[in-house]
Amino acid sequence: MVERKLLVLFGSQTGTAQDTAERIGREAKRRHFQCRVEALDSYDVANLINELLVIFVCATTGQGDPPDNMKMFWRFLFRKNLPPGSLCQLDYAVLGLGDSSYPKFNFVAKKLHKRVLQLGGNPLLPVALGDDQHDLGPDAVVDPWLLALWDKILALYPLPPGLEIISPDVRLPPKYTLHYLAEDSPHPNGGLLQPIAPRAVPSELHPFAARVVSNQRVTAESHFQDVRLIEFDVTGSGITFSAGDVVMIQPQNCPEDVQQFCQLLRLDPDRRFVLKPTEPDASLPALLPQPCTIRHLVTHYLDISCVPRRSFFELLSYFSTNELEREKLQEFSSAQGQEELYSYCNRPRRTTLEALWDFPHTTCAIPPEYLLDLIPRIRPRAFSIASSMLAHPDRIQVLMAVVRYKTQLSKPRRGLCSTWLASLNPEQGDFRVPLWVKKGGMKFPADPDTAVIMIGPGTGVAPFRAAIQERVAQGCRGNCLFFGCRQKSKDFYCQAEWEELVTKGFLTLFTAFSRDQEEKVYVQHRIQENRRLVWELLNSRNAHIYLAG
Repeated sequence: MVERKLLVLFGSQTGTAQDTAERIGREAKRRHFQCRVEALDSYDVANLINELLVIFVCATTGQGDPPDNMKMFWRFLFRKNLPPGSLCQLDYAVLGLGDSSYPKFNFVAKKLHKRVLQLGGNPLLPVALGDDQHDLGPDAVVDPWLLALWDKILALYPLPPGLEIISPDVRLPPKYTLHYLAEDSPHPNGGLLQPIAPRAVPSELHPFAARVVSNQRVTAESHFQDVRLIEFDVTGSGITFSAGDVVMIQPQNCPEDVQQFCQLLRLDPDRRFVLKPTEPDASLPALLPQPCTIRHLVTHYLDISCVPRRSFFELLSYFSTNELEREKLQEFSSAQGQEELYSYCNRPRRTTLEALWDFPHTTCAIPPEYLLDLIPRIRPRAFSIASSMLAHPDRIQVLMAVVRYKTQLSKPRRGLCSTWLASLNPEQGDFRVPLWVKKGGMKFPADPDTAVIMIGPGTGVAPFRAAIQERVAQGCRGNCLFFGCRQKSKDFYCQAEWEELVTKGFLTLFTAFSRDQEEKVYVQHRIQENRRLVWELLNSRNAHIYLAG
């Protein structure tokens, strides 16, 4: 009998591809496959030549780029020296998740499908092109594609004699079992969040706990938007960066939400537990200490403020003891109920915590070991670095708008990371923020004689502040900035800094204050008015143009 093994590999930026990959993993378990679900960069790609059955689930980000957690795999797969028939024993399928409003729609999935085919792989189905722009989202493509895929796979690997597909009415076991420790068991390390001794350069698995040095509001108090210039101390971290790079920040939930969540689920926040994987070869979540308290799990790991996905309602329906709640949850997780779910969840941006409030009977019946299957982990947020190491050694500054907006729900929506960062006042305590740095997509010219035209309205000016500080420190004068905002008196970020550089001859500055006069004026109007200068810089100074929103 052929071993019925299936590998699901995903490349995910926002979590949708991972969510879909885990769904395929659950469907595989119901069909009695031994199934592993892994991020592409966690998988040892050299083993791919030994695999017989793989499903790739990958998102496309930005301008046709692969997600961060498949970049190494991507580089390996496109090496010129891979022999053409190296994947000839592989049956595979590729499911893409993209957005058709971008020109390079599902570029990564299409390219991956083609490359595996080139290397001798045998495609079970044409590549699936899930589209965020569809009324029902990517599921409109994913649902029928998966039905067809299981038909193909079960034809190759029929169910073992005497086994049936596990019915959708049966709840699958959790990924981990959770074992509470006795109240009086010794605490090994006291604090859970001890800053780790810097072994290597900080990364997602080993962030640096940077101290908040200053947190200053840079918009007028009367302005509708709260924008902060926040400075972190990274002394001793080994972090280096240049203009255009990005700082990744790992946010946390606010204490009020954590307390509410624990009350709703009847959890004692101070209880300590250890996790054990249900499957023998599965690994534990990398970012959780062992043992761990419920409070740490909910504060630092579970994303209780994200908008829940369809899979959340599907799993929730299994715990429901209340008929009405169970029917509603089953409707939300069915293909027919997706418009209804969109209106309930996505349009008003309802959070996971708020959804749990609406299903009180079900919520208090959630077994704690299912929490890690039910709620995704908190993802890090990316910010353009707004300062240069040449001007501010051992410091990282970010320019950040605090996200707050209204939907039809009575409570305003708040961004998890920006609300948390804005609340950290260094005058009231020693606040640490877990962070690390990533290469950005912008590279500024090495040649000091090359002019640079930067177009950065609003907080889009952040990477250009880093670039201008860097270039001024290197003595480069050809810096031209187009900056736009609403009103000169309300949201003209870094005004004094720009004006000083203009006076010293390091910067040519054009501003567009859209609301300061009758007719609206934007950066594109200023570019048009100064077209001769722009052309002159392009034509004779070989200028590079940068645009950030």
